[in-house]
Amino acid sequence: MNRSEILFLYDIADANPNGDPLDDNKPRLDEETETNIVTDVRLKRTIRDYLEEYKNQGLFVKEVIYDDTYIQDAKLRAKDYLPENYSTECKTFQEAKNKMKSKILNECIDVRLFGATIPLELKKPKGTGSITLTGPVQFRMGRSLNKVEIQHIKGTGAFASGKNKSQATFREEYILPYSLIAFYGVINEKVAEYSEMSDNDVDLLLDGIWNGTKNLISRSKFGQIPRILMQIEYKEENYFIGDLDKQVSIEHDLDNDKLIRSINDYKIDLSKLLPLLELNKDKIAKINLKFDSNVNFVTCDGKGCIEKIKALGIEANELDL
Repeated sequence: MNRSEILFLYDIADANPNGDPLDDNKPRLDEETETNIVTDVRLKRTIRDYLEEYKNQGLFVKEVIYDDTYIQDAKLRAKDYLPENYSTECKTFQEAKNKMKSKILNECIDVRLFGATIPLELKKPKGTGSITLTGPVQFRMGRSLNKVEIQHIKGTGAFASGKNKSQATFREEYILPYSLIAFYGVINEKVAEYSEMSDNDVDLLLDGIWNGTKNLISRSKFGQIPRILMQIEYKEENYFIGDLDKQVSIEHDLDNDKLIRSINDYKIDLSKLLPLLELNKDKIAKINLKFDSNVNFVTCDGKGCIEKIKALGIEANELDL
């Protein structure tokens, strides 16, 4: 496995891509730049849910109910991965810990991808500690390429506010008319050795990024569409370009970004990125790409961009997602 970088762009209209529970669940906003922020945790949750629901992959980080009432904490979740007869099979706490770690890595793709800190507390063999695994796949916070404006919407609910009430309740929510969000990530091949992440796991990751976003059909997230996914795989050990998201911008003829309402209102400009790829072509093994057919580019269409990359002498492949 080689070092990789990931660039992912998706958009959302008339919805809330990532609400802040400490601020009335409003979309997260950088007040200085007026851009929309989406946490890496939100993207990882999207990937996890897709891999479990559509690809039958096991997850460690998930909500598990026990006794038909309570939600497992991390310690209780960890015990799900102890051998059945661990108290007699394992003579030491460390032996039980190692068996648990092996089982989690074997069965939980999210730990192989994103890592985890797993607290442990056993009575027999007695001991406390934790399993700490750094994730080979790391994303920065996602940011919109356009400035956004939060809209406050009020409506009427279907039910009364209480018994013997004649008026229905009111509901309110916060949305963004439009946001084009860029995520940047790195796959660390050295860390992948310790988390036992495989090439097949990387394929599932890319599938989860693209189709997980597309299939996230909830009231607040409906309308998210993946637009561009790029994975740059390198030949040279420990090398990567960096900041791929900062090499992509948009162009439009509107008075300001806040008037953008759809993918048809602008073009995506890759003019900063392509020269960087050419400059680093001797270090790049290949580039895997996926473009939504509705994306408009400044200098080329999706197929044309792939051909431009190939013309630089770089292997470029369209992802089959």
